[in-house]
Amino acid sequence: MAPSGSRSVKRSCQRVLYWIPVLFISIIVAWSYYAYVIQLCIVVCLLTYHVLFMMFVWAYWQTIFTKPMTPVKEFQLTLADKEMLEREDRSESQQEILRRISKDLPIYTRTMSGAVRYCDRCQIVKPDRCHHCSVCDKCILKMDHHCPWVNNCVGFSNYKFFMLFLAYSLLYCLFIAATDLRFFIKFWTSGLPDTQAKFHIMFLFFAASMFSVSLSSLFGYHCWLVCRNRSTLEAFRAPAFHDGADKNGFSLGFNENFRQVFGNDKKLWLLPVFSSLGDGCSYPTSLVKRDAEQPPIPAGHNSPTQSTGDAPQFPAKPLRESQSRLLPTGHSWTRNEQVEDQDTRGTSNPAMIIENET
Repeated sequence: MAPSGSRSVKRSCQRVLYWIPVLFISIIVAWSYYAYVIQLCIVVCLLTYHVLFMMFVWAYWQTIFTKPMTPVKEFQLTLADKEMLEREDRSESQQEILRRISKDLPIYTRTMSGAVRYCDRCQIVKPDRCHHCSVCDKCILKMDHHCPWVNNCVGFSNYKFFMLFLAYSLLYCLFIAATDLRFFIKFWTSGLPDTQAKFHIMFLFFAASMFSVSLSSLFGYHCWLVCRNRSTLEAFRAPAFHDGADKNGFSLGFNENFRQVFGNDKKLWLLPVFSSLGDGCSYPTSLVKRDAEQPPIPAGHNSPTQSTGDAPQFPAKPLRESQSRLLPTGHSWTRNEQVEDQDTRGTSNPAMIIENET
C-alpha cells in the first residue's frame, strides 16, 4: 500500500494537471484579444467585439466556478440505515432496506435490474438523473458530463452557463473570422504591409476558423439534447422506466424542455445567471396523464445555491411543489424505473447493486 503522503502528492499533481486545459483556453482568449484589439484594431467593430468578449468570458467563468449541486440530506442514509445495510449479506435484503428508505422520496427511476439506485461511495439513494462523477468523486445532480475544458462537472447548477459558453464562444470565433477574412486574403495576395501584425492576423483567422468548426458541432449537439430534455449520459444510455427504457421519458415538448434549462423569464435567457426550473432532485415525465382531481399547487422557485440544511422536505409521492410547477397541461408524475448497470467498483459489499458511472 502506498504511503498516505505519496497519495496526497499524487492527488495534488492531478489537481494541477486538471487546470491545464483551462489555462490553455485562457491564454488563447487573451492572445486573441491582443491580436484583434491591438494589432487588427478595426474601430467600427470594437464595440460588438467587446460585448461578445465580455459575455463569453462571463459565461465561461460561471461554468468553471459554479459548484455542482449534490443530493440534499433527504437522500442521505442515516447512521442506523448504514449499519443495517452493511450487516446484510444478501442483495435482496439490501434492496428491501433501500426501498423502505426511498418510499417517500420523489424517485421514479431504478437500475436495469429494477434495483434502487444507490451510491456506495457517497452512501446516498440517488435522485433521478443523478450520477457519480469519478473525477469529482461525488454524486452530481442531473450530471451531463465532466468537462476538462472547464475543469468542472456540467450538471443541473451550471448547464445553462455551459450552453451560453458554447453559444458566445461560437459567436466570438465567427465574428473574428468574418472581420479578419479580408485581411487574411490580403496576407496571401501580398497586399498587407510587412509588419508584426500580419502574422497575428494570419494565425488569428486560422484559430478562429478552427474553433468555429469544432464549437458549431458541439453546440449543435447540445441544442439537440436541450430540445429533447436529455443529458449526454442519457443520450448514450436511455433511462428505463417501469414499462421499460424510454429515451423520451423526460421530454415534455420543445417549449417546456427549453424552459427547464433556461427558465420562464425571457429577460434572463441570454444572461449567465441561474434561471433553470426545479431543484435538481426531481423531474416531471411525459409518461402518464395528470389526475384531473389533483388540486393545483402554487409555483415555487429553488435556487442552486440552496444549502442542504435548508433543503425542502419531500411530501408523499407524487405531489411536490417544484415538480408540479414544471408540468404543462396533460403531464403528470409517474413511478418510473431508470436503466443503469451494476458496478461493484469502490464498494465494500460485492452483493450491493449500484450504478456504473462514467
